[in-house]
Amino acid sequence: MILCSHPKAQYQAHREEIDAAVRRVLESGWYVLGEEVRLFEQEFSQYIGVPHGIGVGSGTEALHLALACCGVGRGDEVITVSHTATATVAAIEMAGATPVLVDIEPDYYTLDPDRFEAAITPRTRAVIPVHLYGQPADMTPILEIAKPRGLRVIEDCAQAHGAMYKNQRVGSFGDMACFSFYPTKNLGALGDGGMVVTRHSELAERAMRLRQYGWTERYSSQEAGWNTRLDEIQAAVLRAKLRHLDQDNAHRRSLAQCYEGALSDKPVVLPKTRDHSTHVYHLYVVRSTRRDDMLAGLRDEGIGAAIHYPVPIHGQPAYANLPGHDELPVTEAFCGEILSLPMYPELPPSDVHRITHAVSEFADPARSL
Repeated sequence: MILCSHPKAQYQAHREEIDAAVRRVLESGWYVLGEEVRLFEQEFSQYIGVPHGIGVGSGTEALHLALACCGVGRGDEVITVSHTATATVAAIEMAGATPVLVDIEPDYYTLDPDRFEAAITPRTRAVIPVHLYGQPADMTPILEIAKPRGLRVIEDCAQAHGAMYKNQRVGSFGDMACFSFYPTKNLGALGDGGMVVTRHSELAERAMRLRQYGWTERYSSQEAGWNTRLDEIQAAVLRAKLRHLDQDNAHRRSLAQCYEGALSDKPVVLPKTRDHSTHVYHLYVVRSTRRDDMLAGLRDEGIGAAIHYPVPIHGQPAYANLPGHDELPVTEAFCGEILSLPMYPELPPSDVHRITHAVSEFADPARSL
């Protein structure tokens, strides 16, 4: 079976460094918010290009923490997309705010700046652009719309570790930015983990307090916070893997080129890369009006294709009554066509050939499954 993503393969690729990192923590005797977390926060935030990083328990909690630090809460609205992981919207509701869902751009699957501007109301406090599939959102117009209105910009970078937009890494544009280190991510831990990064010292200081009960010193809560901490073992593993992130992303781009070369003349829509941007292909997502037949055929051939995401947020029962869901034609059209092909740095070329051969066969409109 060819997996859609394969975290174990990455562990095997960097086994000696990861095993050494885990042993280092086990032998240290310090397992929560110690030196490994401090160093990883420093190293990762420097990699992104901002001075502050705050390690937390997951990407969802990173978004929740960022919203709270920015003063977003009950009665506020936060604009984001419906074509995203549920975590984006769940975090907004965790903060007590109302998600307002807008449509995506047809070529890049990220927040449409025109739709964002049209959705702003007097209750809007923030926008969360999602850098989806490894593709940077169009940050220049988003910032130009948000900043004069005093809206906070919180980047959801869960699928875009290392992606570039106009010679700057995603995560360095907004007031705050949030990363997930779930095992399948481009930079993945061996369990849950996340981080908030920012260039603003006052937001960083508040994030440090809120992630641990609002403490300014142990057992002294200056404001109500909660418990969301990146543990030492995960931080040590991520430090080991961060050294390989750019090379791993280069491998992803090379695999994407192989897909493009083999499928460019086939009846599937291939992903595009925004001008002045670097896509890091967390997922390689194609579109086809024969998507369901292709998916069934690929799985019969032992190829683990998947759908990210089969039902947009506004189509899920828990979120069916959110504002903005009546005018999302691009999102609704795409959700029945998108298909994620296997993508991870260790994917062998022979498997890519097998995948593209199968896609070519099952995408053929003359074929009847």
